[in-house]
Amino acid sequence: MQQNSTKISNGVMLNVYPDSIGEKFSDSIAMLKMPDFKDVFSFIYVLPTFFNSDLDRGFSIIDYDINKDLVDIKDLKDLNELQIKLKFDIVLNHLSVASPQFKDMLQYGNASKFKDFFINWNEFWEGNGVKNEDGIVIPKPEFLNKLFMRKSGLPILKVRFPDGTEQPYWNTFYQQVTYNQIAVADLKNIKGLTEEQSTFIVNAINTAITNNQDFTTINFEDCTPFKSEILHIIEQKRSYLGQMDVNAASPLVWEFYEETLKKLSGYGCTILRLDAFAYLHKQVGESNFFNKPGTWEYLERIKKIAQQNNLMLLPEIHAEYGLHLHDEVANEGYYIYDFFLPGLTIHTIENQTSMALISWAKEIIAKGYKTVNMLGCHDGIPVLDLKGKEVNGVYNKGLLEDAEIEKIMTTIMERGGRVKNLYDPSGNKISYYQINATFFSALGEDEEKLLLARAIQMFMPGIPQVWYLDIFAGKNNYEAADNGGSAGHKEINRTTLTMHDIEQGLKMRVVKNQLDIFRLRNTSNAFSGQIEINDTVDSIIDIKWVNGSTIAHLKANLQTYGFTIDHSENSITSTMNF
Repeated sequence: MQQNSTKISNGVMLNVYPDSIGEKFSDSIAMLKMPDFKDVFSFIYVLPTFFNSDLDRGFSIIDYDINKDLVDIKDLKDLNELQIKLKFDIVLNHLSVASPQFKDMLQYGNASKFKDFFINWNEFWEGNGVKNEDGIVIPKPEFLNKLFMRKSGLPILKVRFPDGTEQPYWNTFYQQVTYNQIAVADLKNIKGLTEEQSTFIVNAINTAITNNQDFTTINFEDCTPFKSEILHIIEQKRSYLGQMDVNAASPLVWEFYEETLKKLSGYGCTILRLDAFAYLHKQVGESNFFNKPGTWEYLERIKKIAQQNNLMLLPEIHAEYGLHLHDEVANEGYYIYDFFLPGLTIHTIENQTSMALISWAKEIIAKGYKTVNMLGCHDGIPVLDLKGKEVNGVYNKGLLEDAEIEKIMTTIMERGGRVKNLYDPSGNKISYYQINATFFSALGEDEEKLLLARAIQMFMPGIPQVWYLDIFAGKNNYEAADNGGSAGHKEINRTTLTMHDIEQGLKMRVVKNQLDIFRLRNTSNAFSGQIEINDTVDSIIDIKWVNGSTIAHLKANLQTYGFTIDHSENSITSTMNF
């Protein structure tokens, strides 16, 4: 299978939230209009607060309409005039509890058109588990132990239907239940309850809610005969936050995908990142992570819709190198994320050895992978991805040994990184998933190391994606991380830059030099040609791109962090020394 025929250049891609720069997306565009940014970027990857969302900084989608608080339709016209193409996300696996579909289900219960748009946990596992005392089906151990968990406990959110029943729905990622205060007017239909009693019980209940106490255990005194009716009203008023897994077995979900891809294409989207797609397919006895052949079947269906809308798909998948899922996805003709490069680059620079990095670069070339790579991003620095993996009793080596990966993690943690973990079905931590830090802080806030890392990225095969904060040598934001709640670890790398910050940053050597390297990478025809990796000593990196008479040549010394970039085109030769 070939992914599609959409032609994509391999220029440089900026990665931002709509409000990463200034207050609105128009401020990012104003930055791109500055002379310093001329010819620097061909793409912009705008994260999904571009749309209406409520959680996980955009990855809990309410709907795919433009978020008018941050984005104006004029912004899209301005990008088109700058000849910068758009990349967006579609979050395939889940939608917000605030989505029209989920709200309809909460309002109408079993009578809702969208009852099967999401996955009722008990109905899914019926006949393959036993209900516990809370009425939740616990899958048989042989099924439960296979599930790939993103948080501790069962991946469910219990919601209340209009008939008063509690229904568990599949919820792989974030959730929150909030009990809201009640008013005397809420109790007016309870026959026999006086206004004085209503005032008493409202005060008692609201005090318990404010103090996070169990309101079911408070003394209802002479209101006790009305307790069940009062509790029913409280439960009906509770609200939810959460990312609810959609049921891809429902035709309505595929109608929604078709509508969404058409809408995104209408905004000018060229590249579409498939977020969390590997969790979409659910089947009893499978892991809930890249089930086969189900995941391939879903990807094929999405691909056909994408082709109708001139979209190039970029499936997002985090998995150990040794599992070789990246290989499988690439072999089907898709672009893949090079989630291996961030960790390999840190390993290369900190240990002054290019062996693992060059080995991976040669594999990309030999196997013809089409990649999008990055150093920093809106998420953490991947570490799990570098590991080996046992498959069918055979251990497939990783890109690094476990001890080398542990050394990377320790280094980043010692420099202030925060962690996100993975869990087994019993809630036990099984591994680090990612480490959250700015790439600059991960490198010890050393400008020479950051420039070297950037040169390495720009000369690697693939489309280079650049996190806005890294351009300006952003440091770990510990205050934001500490104040960010359960997902605070992610905020360490998401500092908003004011336009004043941009103007001041443009005076910094490390910023100006990065922009020069980006501009070369974005405009030189050499990078549309062939890549040559020249064998040399382990402490030297020697990579050349050749396209006819146009040549771009990187020579880097890992011991000194110094490097040169030679460029020749139309008999004009230039050298950049760093």
